[in-house]
Amino acid sequence: MSSSQDQAALPRILIVGGGAGGLELATRLGRTLGKKKRARITLADANMTHIWKPLLHEVAAGSLNSTEDELNYVAQAKWNHFHFQLGSMVGLDRERRQVTFAPILDEQGAELIPERQLGYDYLVISVGSTTNDFGTRGAAEHCLFLDTRAQAERFHRRLLNQYMKAQATSGNQPSEPINVAIIGAGATGVELAAELHHAARMLQAYGLDRIRPEDLNINLIEASSRVLPALPERISQPVDETLKKLGVRVHTGSPVKEVLADRLVLADGTEIPASLKVWAAGIRAPAFLTTLGLETNRINQLVVSRTLQVPADPRIFAFGDCAACPMGEDGRFVPPRAQAAHQQASLLARSLRRVLEGKLPLDYHYKDYGSLISLASFSAVGNLMGNLTGSVMLEGKLARMFYVSLYRMHQIALYGMPRTILLMLSDRIGRSTEPRLKLH
Repeated sequence: MSSSQDQAALPRILIVGGGAGGLELATRLGRTLGKKKRARITLADANMTHIWKPLLHEVAAGSLNSTEDELNYVAQAKWNHFHFQLGSMVGLDRERRQVTFAPILDEQGAELIPERQLGYDYLVISVGSTTNDFGTRGAAEHCLFLDTRAQAERFHRRLLNQYMKAQATSGNQPSEPINVAIIGAGATGVELAAELHHAARMLQAYGLDRIRPEDLNINLIEASSRVLPALPERISQPVDETLKKLGVRVHTGSPVKEVLADRLVLADGTEIPASLKVWAAGIRAPAFLTTLGLETNRINQLVVSRTLQVPADPRIFAFGDCAACPMGEDGRFVPPRAQAAHQQASLLARSLRRVLEGKLPLDYHYKDYGSLISLASFSAVGNLMGNLTGSVMLEGKLARMFYVSLYRMHQIALYGMPRTILLMLSDRIGRSTEPRLKLH
């Protein structure tokens, strides 16, 4: 029997969505089932490269050059014994066990690859989430979002354009201030606000000094009564104090009623001028999930059991931000956090191996290991939770060190320890030979 015939006879595991969880799962399964020729593992994603989503606020501010931290799916597949397919899922035929992918178009809109189907024996959906603007009037037209690398880079270009325009202005008159509004004071909004203040200082240091750091007016708007409403108050309070020390204007207790081209209008009537607006409040799963004939909730998430299987079909699993997994008997669900996706990917790697052996999949139990919030180079705040230590509050350099370690753990899961150490050395060398801020 030929190699292609051998591959055709193997159980097919199709993973749709190459975010942190989906990519970790494909890598783990490739290293075990794929390498040992026990299953054919395929990862499908709409993009050719991956960047860790919690880093997108750094891409937006220019603190991170996305081309240096991206991972190529084709290369990762080759190194880890799985296959990669470029495409966006648009349909599902459960009877034939086929997933339909939309046509792929070039930059001019011409069709490169027609609509096509991929078969599976076991399907894993891990397509993540997008920002939820809650239907706020004007938000879709006037706000930028940070769901993808392209969106983060678009914000960075617009910010730089305003600096370049000011720098080219002749005369001694001071330039107009730049008004930035960030809607949503969750982790993304808070970290973006701090990174932008850091970027303003760096831009001045590089000679773009027509706009002083104090002329970058950063407004952070939160409908709840405090920043980081999903985290304990002992974390949000020092974060709030640090932001205000940096000059960030924090507005809490009133949601955004309307977004206009040059300002925001809050529900309490407050108007906030803003030429750059970022919506970072709330999430929802991609809308196409509601068309698959599977049960979804009000924010489009696929409803799954503790085993991460959809009730209608035990051959279909879903996890990460796109899945609503029960956390207990009180009706609560697993929060859409990176640590949850990482835990679920680890569990599914074991569960799918068990399923191929004729055993039952494992139940998922969420473990909260704490939260860490980075305030650029200024500070970091958070708490670590464990069976032995309980809850430990961290601040300053120690918290920053643990925050950076989260990304290193993601890299270790994808690259292994030796390559991650080399990447760390490369990053350290790069700091001395490259600008500390992306200037293009």
